Amino acid sequence: MKVPVLGITFCIWVLTIAGSVVQARDDGRYAHSPLKPWFDGLKSGKGLCCSDADGLAVSDPNGESKDGHYRVRVDKEWVDVPDDAVITEPNRYGRTIVWPTKGTLGTSIRCFMPGTMT
Repeated sequence: MKVPVLGITFCIWVLTIAGSVVQARDDGRYAHSPLKPWFDGLKSGKGLCCSDADGLAVSDPNGESKDGHYRVRVDKEWVDVPDDAVITEPNRYGRTIVWPTKGTLGTSIRCFMPGTMT
């Protein structure tokens, strides 16, 4: 019986990578926060926010709004926030939050929740 070694190796590699990604998510630091269920349920037009990216609080000099559109500075790079990434429900946290993801094409924004940016 022939065993497709390349196929099995690829499957093991994919499962290993997938397992690493899942383990990298919620490490339990905020398990007792009263806002944890709220954060876990946040979603934009791009999907659930906390499923693929960790949120970062944005300080005023690192975010701006102009003509109803946002952009934020992530790792010293200004990134335009797509309209479908903006969360429109009330911000219970107060501060501006961005969920960036990094890929081969650079940084993209999965979710963005405006806060009290001026």
